[in-house]
Amino acid sequence: MKDRTFLAQGKVSKLVIKLAIPTIIAQVVNLLYNIVDRIYIGHISEVGDKALTGVGVCMPIILIISAFAALIGYGGSPKASIYLGEDNIEKAEKTMGNSLTLLIILGLLLTTIIMIFAKDFLSFFGASSSTITYAYNYLIIYSIGSLFVMITLGMNSFISAQGYTKISMLSVLIGAFLNSFLDPIFIFVFNLGVKGAAIATVISQFISALFVIIFLCSSKSLMHLKLKNLKLDFKIIGPILALGLSPFIMQFTEAIIYMCFNASLKKYGGDLAVGAMTILSSLMQFSMLPLLGLAQGAQPVTSYNFGAKNKERVVASFKILLIVSLSYSFIFWLLLMSFPKIFASMFTNSSGLLDYSARMIRIYFLASGIFGIQIACQQTFIAIGNAKVSLFLAILRKIILLIPFIFILPLLFEDKIMAVYLAEPFADIIAVSVTALLFAIYFKKAIKAIA
Repeated sequence: MKDRTFLAQGKVSKLVIKLAIPTIIAQVVNLLYNIVDRIYIGHISEVGDKALTGVGVCMPIILIISAFAALIGYGGSPKASIYLGEDNIEKAEKTMGNSLTLLIILGLLLTTIIMIFAKDFLSFFGASSSTITYAYNYLIIYSIGSLFVMITLGMNSFISAQGYTKISMLSVLIGAFLNSFLDPIFIFVFNLGVKGAAIATVISQFISALFVIIFLCSSKSLMHLKLKNLKLDFKIIGPILALGLSPFIMQFTEAIIYMCFNASLKKYGGDLAVGAMTILSSLMQFSMLPLLGLAQGAQPVTSYNFGAKNKERVVASFKILLIVSLSYSFIFWLLLMSFPKIFASMFTNSSGLLDYSARMIRIYFLASGIFGIQIACQQTFIAIGNAKVSLFLAILRKIILLIPFIFILPLLFEDKIMAVYLAEPFADIIAVSVTALLFAIYFKKAIKAIA
């Protein structure tokens, strides 16, 4: 068993990077679950562009499932880390046990709702008569694995929170590589198309979920899943939900934003514009998820030392998170601006969709180079238990800024489709500026409070 005090020892930059590398890899590999599906589906002979658009319409629902996993996992794991820093193992384990129960309840509930209302949801999210069949065939099978997705994403964060980021990475690698292996078999060999992609994903997520649960029950884990801790305790649930509300809103509003983009783009550009949005949102995940993986790597260091009242290590942890986050977001932005067509070609061999997507990449990602600031500050607020400010920042960028811009900007520009895509950089610039200002104020207060 690892001594948890290692989080308070050694050079912070080396410790953060050591913990972050596996979590970044885990996030990138986890991204492959859906990205690999889209890559294979987009290259299905003759119907690839329609099938890709159909699966893209499913994205709001997939994001909602991930959002509920984040509500519990990203709410419970920082709290458990803080308890570990306070040497309160019993409360840390109770937090983890209650989190698992909540994930199971929510997973079963979401599966039931999706299976009943799948076609209604898809029509509402922008599916057309030519794409809804592909969307429905994918979603109805994917929903069966919702419980496994919830457990994998939610409970894996408790492995990372203990500093076992390599194990966390391994749990994701197992499922992602299995998915990459099964996808072409089910899609092309068995000729199941989008159904095959969904079946491969469900099987892979089940194996990942099983791995996570086995580890958290093993002697290697600092916190252990115990039957007595599965009974819900509202004193435990409250802090979990409060701290998880910000990442939940961040991901849930991604679904709403995706729906708003699809509705507006369908109005002004039809299936071609909606298909391009599927590609752009996939690239946005490539931009965002490594940053979240980096933040997860820094979180145990920040949370533990915040609980242990070691202000120097909390500050050092944030600084390294900010530097690396901003560097990554800028480099990825530079590559997108320089080679948009190469990135778009990963998802389609349709010349029309390829050219259209390449043009829109440069508009949609115009301000993404500075987004590392947003992630570093917002995730640090979560790591030190400041749920209120983190929640406000999540609401600001997506609900207050981005969603209104999606519908307002087309009224102000002659090129309606370009105006829809411009909503993203407009919202990013304002949100990053406000986040940096608030962080400068509230982080200083938090550090003074623990001094």
